[in-house]
Formats: sequence, C-alpha cells, structure tokens
Amino acid sequence: MTAVTDSTATPGSKKEAGARRSTVVFVGLIVTLVALALVSACLGQVPTSPAEVIGSLLHRIGLDLGPMPAHPAGDVTLWQVRFPRVVLAMLVGAALGCAGALLQGVFANPLAEPGVIGVSSGAAVGASLVIVLGGAFTAGWALAGAAFVAGLITTAVVYALSRSNGRTEVVTVILTGVAVNAVAGGLIALFTFVADPAARDQIVFWQLGSLGGATWEIVSIVAPLALAGIAAAIVLAPKLDLLSLGESVARHLGVDVERVRQAAIVIVAVLVSAAVAFTGIILFVGLVVPHLMRMVLGPAHRRLICASALCGAATLLAADLGARTLVPNADLPLGMLTALVGGPVFFWMLRRTRASQGGWA
Repeated sequence: MTAVTDSTATPGSKKEAGARRSTVVFVGLIVTLVALALVSACLGQVPTSPAEVIGSLLHRIGLDLGPMPAHPAGDVTLWQVRFPRVVLAMLVGAALGCAGALLQGVFANPLAEPGVIGVSSGAAVGASLVIVLGGAFTAGWALAGAAFVAGLITTAVVYALSRSNGRTEVVTVILTGVAVNAVAGGLIALFTFVADPAARDQIVFWQLGSLGGATWEIVSIVAPLALAGIAAAIVLAPKLDLLSLGESVARHLGVDVERVRQAAIVIVAVLVSAAVAFTGIILFVGLVVPHLMRMVLGPAHRRLICASALCGAATLLAADLGARTLVPNADLPLGMLTALVGGPVFFWMLRRTRASQGGWA
C-alpha cells in the first residue's frame, strides 16, 4: 500500500515541486534585478547612496520620503546619466533573452540565437549605413527604423534560403546565418572604410557594444519595440509548446507551423533591432540565458520566455556594471565582456548537458 500511495502521489508532488521552483526562480530574478539596478545607480564618479537613489525616485513621483543626493550634481547625474543607462540595459537584455528563447523554441535547437543566425549583424548593417549617410538620417527614429528594416530583411533572407521542400531546416538556418554574418561583416568593414572619421568612430562603437550613449530619448524608442516584442512572444508561447511535440503532431493539433515560424522571425527582428539600434552587437546573451533558464525551469515556453527576459535584463545590467567599474575611469566594451564571459559559460553548459545524457557522442 505504501508503494502504491507513493506512486500515485508522485505526479502531484512533482507538479508542486515545479511550481515552487518556478516561484523561487522568478522571485530570485526580480530581487537580483532590483538589487543590480540599485547598485548600478549608486556607482560612479558622483557618490550616491542607496537611500539617496530611492529618495530621488520617490521625490520624482511626489513623495517627500527619504534623503535627496547630498552632492550638488547628484540628482541631475541620476536622472540624466545613470537611470537612462540602467533602464536601457534592462530593456536590451530582456529583448535579447526573449529573442533567444523564441528562436530556440521555434527551431527546437539550443544554437538558434539572434547573433548566430545573422539577425544582429544584419540590423547593425542597416544602422551603419545610416551612420555613413549622416545628416538628418542620424535622427533616432531613422536609426532605429534602418536597424529594424535591415534586421527584418536579414531574417527573411535566412528563412527563405533555409527552406527545403516546404520545410525549414534547422541546420541550414544556422549555416545560412554563418554566411550572412560573414557578408554583414564585410559590409560593415566597407562602411568603415568609406566613412569619415566621426562616422568611423560610431561604427567601431557599434561593433564593440556599449550603453554609454543612453538617454531618455533612446529609451523612449527602444521601450515600445522591446515591450511589444516580448508581449507578442508571450502570446505565441502556447503554440511553441505544441510545436515542441513535433511538427506533424502540431499540425494535427491545428498549428500552422510555417506561420508560427514567420511570426517568430518578425518578433525576433523587432526585439533585436530594438536592442542593436543603439547599443551595438552584444553576443551570447540571447544564447546563454534561455539555455540556462530551460535547464532550470523546463521547456514550458510562456514561463521560459518571461524568465529569459528577466534573466537577460539582469545579465546585461551586471555586464554593464562590470564594464563601468572593472577598470577605474574607463568604460569597457560591453560586447567584449558578454563574449568573454558568455562563451566559456555556454561551453560549460554544453558539457554539463552532454554529460547528463551519457557523455560526448
């Protein structure tokens, strides 16, 4: 009787354990994100305490609670320099994490990351072209629009070239992305060669990646694109769950597989163009973060997409904090840090996954 009771109790227990794990993970991610945002707002050349940061925030919403920054330039520094950078880091990280989770789900492959399939570099080509043209073309919306259009065209090309006999081949998607990355790199090199010195510096900034130019105007452009893309990804999540059962099963359950993939590609283009438009190419966030969240939370996509967005925001905020503080009086390239840390971490995760499946085959 005891064995039967334990056996019948196991599914419910597993479900409750999964729910508890999800709650712990989401609470941990939110607490980590808030803590990192607070620390990031405190650190800089103008000294500011956590209480002063919170006091400044409360005073802006009409609550006279908490101390204001003691430094004469403290409040201005917070609102014109640090807060825009913190918010932009969270938006860009959330967009990249969500885009990675979406692509990994729709192609059922952990290597399907925006940078790997060429979306990031394609969007960067569009923005680099606008930088070279200069003049009125460098206005914020023109820059974001060019990145969006180039990213959309790139994803459409990758999708079209990877189709075979009415199906999208995952391996071909990745290989096509490698080729697109190479072409995009050549175009960026060409634009760098023909650009004037000021535009050349901007293009180099793109390739290195940085949040140093964050402003509220940029945040106002990135925020609607990133939030709309994340919301659309969450809406698409139930169909991704059905797609994970296999294409034939999903079709029998009423899922238009190709339309789901097309919608996912458009959403990824929106998310990545929003991220790349003002920060440059930032690799590995969209690859490592969803992979890690899938290991922790499992494959349910609505939960996975939300967790990837939160973890992506925290990851990029932590990376930007390191970029600002690791070397005194210097702002390290953000893309360099994410690549140097993300590459070894992803390799470790691959080894761990393969080991759990019986070793390297």
